[in-house]
Amino acid sequence: MAMYRKLSKASKPRRALLRNQVTQLLYNGKIVTTEARAKEVRQIAEHLIALGVREKDNTETVTVKVKHCKKENGKRVVLKKVMNKDHKFVKVYDYDITEKEVTKDMPSRLAARRQMYKTLYKVTEVPAETKGRRKNTKVVDITDKIFDEYAPKYADRKGGYTRMIKIGQRKGDAAMMVVLELV
Repeated sequence: MAMYRKLSKASKPRRALLRNQVTQLLYNGKIVTTEARAKEVRQIAEHLIALGVREKDNTETVTVKVKHCKKENGKRVVLKKVMNKDHKFVKVYDYDITEKEVTKDMPSRLAARRQMYKTLYKVTEVPAETKGRRKNTKVVDITDKIFDEYAPKYADRKGGYTRMIKIGQRKGDAAMMVVLELV
């Protein structure tokens, strides 16, 4: 008996396909795919969500000193000009130092985040309107979505984070198609 489905692909294309489908499932909440692919994607996605649920509260709050450059009329305030070793003048700016509260991952949560990065692709959101499409793109961190959105939602569940709904056979090759969605 095989450990996993080969999906009629070599190992690297199969892994890329599964990573892409898991990423899209966690980003969109549901995907439409074949039954065999959905069963493989389900295993990976449920493992990642379980990892997020296990490590969701594993953070600490730290106070950090932050340096901000003082500004006047939108320009930085120059404190003085100093000559460096190359006999060139360098501007020295005036700074304010403030304290800020930052939440930091504990080592086990950081390890879980890195495991998720190993499996998931980066998702780039592109705005719908054509003006400024290239400028206004942003990269969405799916691991943050797992920790902040899915982990609190599924905290009281003992697995079973996805559901498969059969929607019939594909017209071309009669493969069973399913909708794989997060519960």
